[in-house]
Amino acid sequence: MKTIVITGGTDGIGRGLARTFLRRGERVIVIGRDAAKAPEGAEFIAADLSLVAENRRVLASLVSRTEQVDVLVFCARHYRSARAETAEGIEENFGLFYLSRYILGHGLAPLLEKAPAPVVMSVAGPGTPIGGVRWDDLQFTRGYHAGKAMTQSGKLADLLGVDFAPAHPGTRVRYVLHHPGVTVTGHSGTYSEADAAFVAEMRKRGKTVGEAIVPILRRIDDPPAEALSAWVHHERMAVDDEDFAPEAAVRLRGLTEGVLAGG
Repeated sequence: MKTIVITGGTDGIGRGLARTFLRRGERVIVIGRDAAKAPEGAEFIAADLSLVAENRRVLASLVSRTEQVDVLVFCARHYRSARAETAEGIEENFGLFYLSRYILGHGLAPLLEKAPAPVVMSVAGPGTPIGGVRWDDLQFTRGYHAGKAMTQSGKLADLLGVDFAPAHPGTRVRYVLHHPGVTVTGHSGTYSEADAAFVAEMRKRGKTVGEAIVPILRRIDDPPAEALSAWVHHERMAVDDEDFAPEAAVRLRGLTEGVLAGG
């Protein structure tokens, strides 16, 4: 029996994956805010993953309850039309979409290494040009734009994947960046009227969750040979260009550690 950990596993793609793995007889640990939405049979850890302290608590809980993690799936994200900071003073997209993946990914690396074929599946939007990163203002304290903030967080998630193997020399973990394309989910968010209308139109042409999880399951069941790979639905994306530059990933690691040192 495999142990599968899923952030954002109470809705959309995360929930679809959780239910699939449960039907297979796997152990599934779901992390989210609403226990009532957790799939039946899953272990549930209630947490607000936009908070550094909550991620650290979740990490400690996972370490105490399991000796091995076979698959770690990152799905948690929440769109905010207006800028918002957490109680810790961190911009929410940066906290939930990026810092959570940083803390849990690196923190669970020792448990992943104990699995025979460990996979980290980061569901985001790989391939965004690196030129869009605001290196001097990662948390959008100036000129906040919801779409740009969300897109940047996805780019930071890319760079986290780039830096994972160098940060863990000799790792057997396969880090997979996956863009599912437009999918009909709950699209978790706090939307302005205009943004809500746009999402409503987008959902009309999206694929179902069942369709969206097919290539994700394929990458988990048959992990790529490479330490890092990126995909848009079924199609592989190159990860050897400037948008996945190792030096940018190292730069981001330093900035991230600075943020966490003050948290």
